[in-house]
Amino acid sequence: MKRNMRLGTISFAALPMLLGSAAFYPGPSSGAIAGKVTYTGTPAKPKLIDMAKQPECIKLNPEGLRTEDVVTGPGNALQNVLVYISGGDSDPAAPPTAVTFDQHNCRYTTHVLPLRVGQDVNISNSDPFNHNIHPLAKINREWNRIQLPGTPPFSYSYEDEEFIHVKCNIHAWMSAYFVVLKTSHASVTQNGGTFRLPDLPPGRYTVTAWHEIYGTQKKEVTLGGGETLNVDFVFRATPQSY
Repeated sequence: MKRNMRLGTISFAALPMLLGSAAFYPGPSSGAIAGKVTYTGTPAKPKLIDMAKQPECIKLNPEGLRTEDVVTGPGNALQNVLVYISGGDSDPAAPPTAVTFDQHNCRYTTHVLPLRVGQDVNISNSDPFNHNIHPLAKINREWNRIQLPGTPPFSYSYEDEEFIHVKCNIHAWMSAYFVVLKTSHASVTQNGGTFRLPDLPPGRYTVTAWHEIYGTQKKEVTLGGGETLNVDFVFRATPQSY
């Protein structure tokens, strides 16, 4: 027994030398995919919303509200574009933390909301009057619900991937999207049009950019360890697309 133990000790002690110097170093570090979404052409201009039948909303928005399906920024930046990993990703189960979705000043505070399959979305009403939340799902279950002012938020989760248009049955102009994905690697462009998808291991990925009016674009990329790979998207914008 002592002899066997002694031989085992010698074998494990010699293992690093047998494997070489690679045994002392970790694998390649994670990287990121980042870029910017812009447009060419002439985009549709946001329209002033007619709120004449909802004086409570006019009171909260004396300067008016404008549509949000085409929103641009400096340098031809395009806002509200969802960029996500649609191929090559292998995320674990949905995170325990919920995402939030609020109704405030007669609009949705988040226009495009990415969430994971099985992840809760907490829906709240910060206005002093009723709203009716109505996600128009086709793959998942469709539902609608009145939400009274001052009531606690309620939660809901979806079982399948889907782009779901959300509207309010009381205030017809209110429009947003729940985007249910199997990946947490998703980003929505803001005023500058930029996005970043961090914490990606080396590999080959499909990167998808989606805009509710201008459609979808995809790019196949190969990401090395520890690098930030630049990927840009350019959408063709026309006034007639509105």
